[in-house]
Amino acid sequence: MPDPILLNNRYKLEERLGTGGMSVVYRASDLMLERNVAIKILRENFSGDPDFRERFRQEAKAAANLTHPNIVTIHDFGLDSNRLFIVMEYVPGMHLKGILQRHGRLPIEEAISLMVQACAGVGYAHRAGLVHCDIKPHNMLITPDKRLKVTDFGIARALASIQPEEKSDIVWGSPQYFSPEQAGGGPPSPASDVYSLGIILYELMTGRLPFIADSPTELARMHRDEPPPSPRALNPSISPALEQILFKVLSKEPSARYRTADQFGRVLISFTDQNHSTTLPVEPEAGALTSPSLPFAGPTTASSTVVSPRLPYTRQAPASPLPPKAAADPISENNPLDIDWMTISLALLALIAVGGLIPFYLWVYFLFP
Repeated sequence: MPDPILLNNRYKLEERLGTGGMSVVYRASDLMLERNVAIKILRENFSGDPDFRERFRQEAKAAANLTHPNIVTIHDFGLDSNRLFIVMEYVPGMHLKGILQRHGRLPIEEAISLMVQACAGVGYAHRAGLVHCDIKPHNMLITPDKRLKVTDFGIARALASIQPEEKSDIVWGSPQYFSPEQAGGGPPSPASDVYSLGIILYELMTGRLPFIADSPTELARMHRDEPPPSPRALNPSISPALEQILFKVLSKEPSARYRTADQFGRVLISFTDQNHSTTLPVEPEAGALTSPSLPFAGPTTASSTVVSPRLPYTRQAPASPLPPKAAADPISENNPLDIDWMTISLALLALIAVGGLIPFYLWVYFLFP
């Protein structure tokens, strides 16, 4: 960049970090607060389009209301010389897709740990009433100490604005990662983001996507109609229980998946806590999910506290051959005739009490003829 550009006399652009279909991202200096920031600038050919300008503003507005350690923080939004820009937290490192391209598939433990962090950030957005709608590894930034942050809420939808019967001819999102209902132009839901997270976990653990095609149309058809190939066939170190979890989140029907990213994250935490047992974890109760402490991610901080999940249920063999009622009934254990002496004693006492009143009745009868 020959001559540094200054936006609003405050932000000095220093280095181009990446480009997208709608925008370009730079590392910049905030001269007022003396800190590094990332700035996303809407491309000039879109700046004159009112629809794209409004979509860009909505991205800033949606993400600005989200404060979470696994979501990139939005600092500012502005306009300078007809250039719309968003000022964001600067995250050193690279996006998850770059890590996949450089290293291929990741170790199972590392893949799950990164996915739990992604679930924490996306789950927080779900609880705030937003569906991200464009979950993909390109929108997940990884710091050098393995901290994951979700970014790019450009096509996020407010849950309150989504109608169950809506249908769209224009499909937003990335064909490799969007859900079957998005591929068919249907309304998205938190379960749509869960599906996309499942596609990413599949890719992290196998080194390839479950559906590969030359055209977006064919990819959309595969998401809607074809079952994903067995991940264990591509990576035998994936346990049967973990494969079952993957198949659940990649179900074609949204109702068959985990309802939110929080639930998906808690199931993965429970699976890890059980040391990859062959028993599929039972879905825990709903609630907030925070980022886990990662043994490979450097020192633990306040932002890496784990909310303890409910442990998976494992079926136990019965402790006694007797039916549950008999085994738990002390009277039946010590009294093979099953005679309830307590009830009989109370009946006798009642009979004696009533019988004791007969002389009193006779005395009253003869005293007052």
